[in-house]
Amino acid sequence: MINQTCYELGSNRSCIRELFEYGRGRAAVVGNENVFDYSLGNPSIPAPAEVEQAIRDILTDTNSLAIHGYTSAIGDLATRQAIADDLNDRYNAGVRPEDLFIGCGAAPELVSVFRALAVPGAEILAVAPYFPEYKPFVECAGATFKVVPPDVPGFQIKLEAVEQMITENTVAIILNSPNNPAGTVYTRKTLEELAALLTAKSAQYGHPIYIVADEPYRELVYGGVEVPFIPNIYPNTLVCYSYSKSLSLPGERIGYVYVPKQATDAGALYAAVAGAARAAGHVCAPSLLQKVIARCAKLRPDLESYDRNRRTLYEGLTALGYEVAKPDGAFYLFVKAPGGDANAFSEKAKQKDLLVVPGDGFGCPGYFRVCYCVSYDMIVRSLPVFGQLI
Repeated sequence: MINQTCYELGSNRSCIRELFEYGRGRAAVVGNENVFDYSLGNPSIPAPAEVEQAIRDILTDTNSLAIHGYTSAIGDLATRQAIADDLNDRYNAGVRPEDLFIGCGAAPELVSVFRALAVPGAEILAVAPYFPEYKPFVECAGATFKVVPPDVPGFQIKLEAVEQMITENTVAIILNSPNNPAGTVYTRKTLEELAALLTAKSAQYGHPIYIVADEPYRELVYGGVEVPFIPNIYPNTLVCYSYSKSLSLPGERIGYVYVPKQATDAGALYAAVAGAARAAGHVCAPSLLQKVIARCAKLRPDLESYDRNRRTLYEGLTALGYEVAKPDGAFYLFVKAPGGDANAFSEKAKQKDLLVVPGDGFGCPGYFRVCYCVSYDMIVRSLPVFGQLI
């Protein structure tokens, strides 16, 4: 006997992963330099030198038991203190170490939060476009997944749609800003209006409606664009954060959940998140990486190469006639598919070994995602192919 839902999830990879694996196969045939792979958000800038040095120093200066032994299930105190200090220095947020749960990257953190909120009949909203894995995360937690239609072409939030979709069963809404796949950043005005709406609806239904803020791209912004710290606007916010993108550590799986002490039922909510992580086996995040973050929490990425890629690709595609959402953050462009069918465009592009991800899986048909954390040379060489396709 096999769980059918799990079988289907394991048997059918995401479109992103399918394209990535296809690209690896094609590279073996035609050469890596002849495949223009924009499929996967794998950081192309190296981890900061300070991270590499911290790893060396820890391995040299610390005995192996201290490096590789268990930490507290919720995370090492020194690590949580370093993260709290960084958040307070930046946002004056009043974060305490006991408000933080160290997780094995953003994915299991989100799973734990959704399971913690999944009371019987619970509904969780996601604003399109959204990261496709939200759907299985929510549904496998036992909640109903509902999609707020996209606000095209600016990709802020359709507040009137949110208002219509909230019911007495709504427990949370997922926000991802800077956004994957659109690269847009929700403005302070948008967030303040959403906070007012959620406050009113929480009062109407007699229970809190939380924001689940998925923020792995928080530091990846350009041109001085503000990324508001959402708990300072709406206290009933749970932040899920990963160092995968900011410190170029996607394979190391380290991050945190922040439950503000001002949130409704904060103590019980934190305990539920910790309990959900326990039930899933995601406790005691990698000890070595916790020690690295304790030393490197204040580091910021050098975005010069990403910014050059962003500007080159955005200007190049718009000059060719493509309609592109303005990318203020992350490392993605969201492009309107010529002819309106993103799947057909993606298949056509594959014939020229150009790999772009259709937007259907992000809840936004008619657009495709281009991930520009790639080499600058590949971007330049790919533009003529984009020109042929349009």
